[in-house]
Amino acid sequence: MKKAIIFAVFAFISAISFGQNSLGTGRNQVNFGVGFSDWGVPLYVGLDHAVSRDVTLGGEISYRHYREDWHDDYYNHSIVGISGNFNYHFNNLCHIPRNWDLYAGLNLGFYVWSSPDSYGGSHSSGLGLGLQVGGRYFISKNMALNLEFGGGNAFTDGKFGLTVIL
Repeated sequence: MKKAIIFAVFAFISAISFGQNSLGTGRNQVNFGVGFSDWGVPLYVGLDHAVSRDVTLGGEISYRHYREDWHDDYYNHSIVGISGNFNYHFNNLCHIPRNWDLYAGLNLGFYVWSSPDSYGGSHSSGLGLGLQVGGRYFISKNMALNLEFGGGNAFTDGKFGLTVIL
């Protein structure tokens, strides 16, 4: 019975989805949500611009705050990241259903790591280069759930949130 209810819920959500896979050239989308990281829970907001039907360029700002127990003391740290990204969307190449958007790309940015003066650790600000792989599931014509995994930089290991088409 439980499986039948879960199936019915997913079928209903699929039936009411108006999906749209990729942005039209010249269109924009706003992404926002939370991330997962070894250094606190990042909050992020970003904007992507479609330069073609398969390529987007964008930017993102993220912030996280965390507390660290180090040598019997507690230290509060914060990290602000500013990055740019390039993504290739595979929908047209791989004939992916219209309510999905799958992509991969590169990101480059700068992060500012703030720690108290009394902290003796080795956190520092710097440049970050990374890769990301992600996807969106459109729940309406202009809104999607997004999930992205990345590595190679200090911004985030992954993130989950909403996308709104402008």
